[in-house]
Amino acid sequence: MAKWFEIRKGADFNKIGEKYGISPVLARIIRNREIIEEEQIQKFLYGSLEDIYDGNLLKDMEKAVSILNEKIRLGKKIRVIGDYDVDGICASYILKRGLTLCNADVDVVIPHRMKDGYGINEQMITEAHEEGIDTIVTCDNGIAAYTTIEYANSLGITCIVTDHHEVPYEMTQEGKQYILPPAKAVIDPKQEDCTYPYKNICGAVVAWKLVLKLWENYPVTEEERREVLEFAGIATVCDVMELLDENRIIVKEAIKSMKNSANPGLRALIKVHDIQPENLASYHLGFVLGPCFNATGRLDTAARTLELLECRNERESIFQAAELKKLNESRKEMTERGVEDAIRIIEEKKWNRDNVMVVYLPDCHESLAGIIAGRIREKYYKPVFILTKGEDCVKGSGRSIEAYSMYEEMVKCKELFLKFGGHKLAAGLSMEEKNIDIFRKTLNHNCNLTKEDLEEKVYIDVSMPFGYATEDFMEELKQLEPFGTGNPKPVFAQKNMTFLSIRIIGKNGDMAKFSVEDEKGNRYPLILFRNVDGFLRDVEEKYGKDVLNAFKNQNRNSGVKMHVIYYPSINEYMGRREVQYVMQNWL
Repeated sequence: MAKWFEIRKGADFNKIGEKYGISPVLARIIRNREIIEEEQIQKFLYGSLEDIYDGNLLKDMEKAVSILNEKIRLGKKIRVIGDYDVDGICASYILKRGLTLCNADVDVVIPHRMKDGYGINEQMITEAHEEGIDTIVTCDNGIAAYTTIEYANSLGITCIVTDHHEVPYEMTQEGKQYILPPAKAVIDPKQEDCTYPYKNICGAVVAWKLVLKLWENYPVTEEERREVLEFAGIATVCDVMELLDENRIIVKEAIKSMKNSANPGLRALIKVHDIQPENLASYHLGFVLGPCFNATGRLDTAARTLELLECRNERESIFQAAELKKLNESRKEMTERGVEDAIRIIEEKKWNRDNVMVVYLPDCHESLAGIIAGRIREKYYKPVFILTKGEDCVKGSGRSIEAYSMYEEMVKCKELFLKFGGHKLAAGLSMEEKNIDIFRKTLNHNCNLTKEDLEEKVYIDVSMPFGYATEDFMEELKQLEPFGTGNPKPVFAQKNMTFLSIRIIGKNGDMAKFSVEDEKGNRYPLILFRNVDGFLRDVEEKYGKDVLNAFKNQNRNSGVKMHVIYYPSINEYMGRREVQYVMQNWL
């Protein structure tokens, strides 16, 4: 059961509300996001593209622009090398589109997840050399490719690295010794001596900043500028960047532009998902459109997404978008099977008693391991590794909880791996099959997680009765959008809600609608979009089987009461509008 905490940050919410024309509740939510200074509040509420940082603040930006302008003038062949996730695909599209509008001779290569692995490699350099490529520009990769860039240099290929990942380093007696690739220009805000004021931008935003600077010498229309911005916004959400500072502005403006996008492929993808453009939100970027981009990189080739984005024929775009949607549906079905298999194995083998779960799914597609690990972590709130059978060895991905540094724990047993890498909350690995059980036992033997560490923590913005969440309040909450990492959708809580009835809905019975009543006798519609089984299990645990059965049989006097964490939303059906309440958690 999760532990609840109400965020209690101090400030004069009435004064803030009066100054910025918002309610004290909204002022409190903004304060909960650590938006404190007047300039921060102003930028959060009313920031525009005029408030984003100048790309020239990125180290080597001017150098990269100068090199590319000269290569374009001389008609040299330029190749963009990206990555197979949403950020890499969007960055590749931005650079290809941006350079094309500068009359460059440019193409794109995106690595194949299974055949090539992550990032630029020596085979790609060899192929580029054989094909007469003069200049390579990386995006969303390259910062760790020292030997590969060195090889490109030996063949006379000019390299420009654009990336946003951490710079590799070695520990020496003097401290960290950073290892930069020997490219002609390296643009990455994570470089120690880079003066860029906001480090948490994704690879596509780095690419976008480069393109904006290139365009200062070329006649580019406003429509063309807005189009590439859209992909910087999609990548920011899908690469789970915090939606604060300039990221928030980029995503906000990108969504605004996407409602009337100039890109036929993007319009088609929105259309095949039956999304009303005027209702587009960060949710659609992260959980509807982005997964379609990712599905191609997981189950086929990310080049298919790039083809859709470059398609200028409306009819062909619809066909390609429908194919991407179909591929993602297949990915979702495979993921669901993988999650079900993992849960069955965990329960059968009693691994739910382990503090660190290691589950081997030999028949699972290796590209889905990370998604499945995330879902299992969500269910059990424990660190999880999902392992799959690759061609030559076992491969796997891990997802962790806040109190467990996955990478540090893997370092302690590094002799078990053929390869491994990652950070605190996520990791990847390859190992021999014979080491799986040793890996599981070693992790659990070394694990120091306490009972408190394994309690999920849920943070509440405001304790607020359902009745306060009116349509006017809902309209005001829109000022906080877009929601995402660093700026989560605010949640509210009300105690002692009586549950009068339940109706199980959804294709798989994984949703429920309730009628609930507060202590004053006011009734409200409440909906639950996930984990209905978990809710019913908690009812039984709290009240017993007889009460659970009475409740399921619509006995309004069953006596089921819960404290509810919720978020209000507008439900429109058959021309009627009503505020409905989405249950996020219960106690």
